[in-house]
Amino acid sequence: MSRARDSAVPPTGGGGLPGRLRRWFGRAAEPATLSDALWRRRTRQRMLVVAAFLGIGLGWLVVQAAELQIRYAPILQEHADEQHWREFSPPIWRGPIVDRNGMPLALTVEVDSVFANPAKVKEPEAVAALLAPVLGLDARELALRLRRPGRFVWLQRLVTPAQAQAVRDLELEGIQTTREPQRFYPGRRLAGHLIGFVGYDSRGLDGLEHEYDAVLRSEPRKLRGGRDARGRLVFSDGLGQVEVPQGQRVELAIDRTIQYIAEQELEAALATFEGRAASVVVMNPQTGEVLALANAPTFDPNRYVDVGADVRRNRALTDRYEPGSTLKMFTVAALLDSGLVGPEEQVYCEDGVYLIGDYRIRDAHRNGWLSLTQCLQRSSNVCLAKLAGILGRQRLYEALRRFGFGERTGVPVPGETGGLLRHHSKWYEVDLAAISFGQGISVSNLQLATALSALANGGTLMRPILVRRVVGADGRLVAEYPPTVRRRVISDRTARLLASMLISVTEEGGTGTEGAVAGFDVAGKTGTAQKADLTSGGYAEGKWTASFVGFVPAEDPRLVISVAVDEPMVNHYGGIVAAPVFRRVAERSLRYLGVAPTRPRGAAAAAGPEAPAGGSLTVTGVPLALPAPGQVEVPDFGGETIRSALAIARSAGLELVVHGAGLGATQSPRSGAGVEPGSSVTVEFELPQGGVP
Repeated sequence: MSRARDSAVPPTGGGGLPGRLRRWFGRAAEPATLSDALWRRRTRQRMLVVAAFLGIGLGWLVVQAAELQIRYAPILQEHADEQHWREFSPPIWRGPIVDRNGMPLALTVEVDSVFANPAKVKEPEAVAALLAPVLGLDARELALRLRRPGRFVWLQRLVTPAQAQAVRDLELEGIQTTREPQRFYPGRRLAGHLIGFVGYDSRGLDGLEHEYDAVLRSEPRKLRGGRDARGRLVFSDGLGQVEVPQGQRVELAIDRTIQYIAEQELEAALATFEGRAASVVVMNPQTGEVLALANAPTFDPNRYVDVGADVRRNRALTDRYEPGSTLKMFTVAALLDSGLVGPEEQVYCEDGVYLIGDYRIRDAHRNGWLSLTQCLQRSSNVCLAKLAGILGRQRLYEALRRFGFGERTGVPVPGETGGLLRHHSKWYEVDLAAISFGQGISVSNLQLATALSALANGGTLMRPILVRRVVGADGRLVAEYPPTVRRRVISDRTARLLASMLISVTEEGGTGTEGAVAGFDVAGKTGTAQKADLTSGGYAEGKWTASFVGFVPAEDPRLVISVAVDEPMVNHYGGIVAAPVFRRVAERSLRYLGVAPTRPRGAAAAAGPEAPAGGSLTVTGVPLALPAPGQVEVPDFGGETIRSALAIARSAGLELVVHGAGLGATQSPRSGAGVEPGSSVTVEFELPQGGVP
């Protein structure tokens, strides 16, 4: 009994542990029965299974850990960097554009822009109602932006300092401001067509900003720093202010003062004669440097979106027109240089009418025998048509090509036209004559100024210079564009001879007396060309281009000035519309440059009128006697515009000689005086104080 009980109770083993636990861990004494042996075997099997699972699991963990550390390490490191580090790209800044004296024409400044984090804006409509009047935006459109998904949206870029401060004062959650670069043009309208403008991405869109975009833009850079708990950038090396990379500086040949003079006088003439558009080019004929390139109407590149592409067009380069009589001096230059005619040559001008086939060529006046100088002075078409027959098609074509007509000048501005000069093999019978006096050929204003510079400097065609040099941000010279001679077009003797002939155009009896500059000899030529009708062919009725080109002083030229006015309405003659612009630009520019007069000033005209034949006398400008029988009483032109003054003079049977621009100020003879019908009345027009009338 006792033995059976002892055999049924498993031994406890040593150490005081229960026997069942010791059997579980396989540490029980020798099995007393068969059941104990089976139980131990199962226990070992369980242990092996558990060990196998543990081994497999541990091996899988080792493999995964190795894969993470080796295979996925770069990707995981990148994700970690994104969480803990942030890349920062400094804004791209553009280098300045300056004039020849270092005066800024285009700069980059830092301004505020307003953005929002829509996720933090709780009441979009209420926030939009507060922001809309500050930013000048529509409240509903602003609310739609604030409802967009995401964490960033621009509300208004490049705002004024007052707007940025007003936004900050509102202290709206999710609404913030940031600083970014903006292109600024301190001269506003000054040289806007030439400089061009940039977009929001700081890329040049037009003008020199576009052509020199790669030069002006700073190189993009990336900086890296750690993020704080709020995700803000913190440089681990303690960097306080990030140095903003600067672009290179572009220095122009333009003179800011002469550019301002040209634009001011051009705007005044455009308003006075009610023209459609106009342009002026001022060059240094010795170097080819363009000192001014002005267009009207003008625009402000700071607000270029406010005007259309037609206003932004750089007409001095992109528009081509028939030069008319201004081309005659190049035909005469070709004749003199070829030796086919001499300066003393006399040409019979057929009393102003000349037939070539079925075509009738006319002069404005009936002319008989004229010298070459008189042909230029009186601008005779018949004279030039006859002389062109001596020169021939091929020689005239080659001469005009040498002067640069029919090809681009190569200035670094987009949209330049090469004009139009057909090959001589495609000329019709009358084309030789027509082209000799400026019809059937088209040029740009810059082309004409460049060609005239060759006459002014002794016969060499210079390459026009708009950009003088490019300087790096560190002051290192990157590129330089010195004066370059393209080719010799005529001899020095021919150039000097032609200059002396062209002086007669601005003297008494010439067509360009309004271009004369007191104290200087002026060599110039007027041009009055009817515009071609591009739709129906032929020439458009009542549409003209008035022009005047010249250089001063004639004996030692410092300035070449080319003026072109498109479709003037009040008067269309180059000697009346364009020549006064030349004179005023030349006078002010020469004074600014400090060029001393080369000859004594002529005696001033008498202030008062002579007593008419009828014995009319005046006291303080009030007539005391009526004009004599058969005479015409001179009207009062004081305060009249040029257009109304011309109409008044026409109705009175008088010829009006216009000086200046604006409103009538003084006149000679005075109002009320008696003069013969058809007499000339000279009226000085002046701009009222404050600008254009």
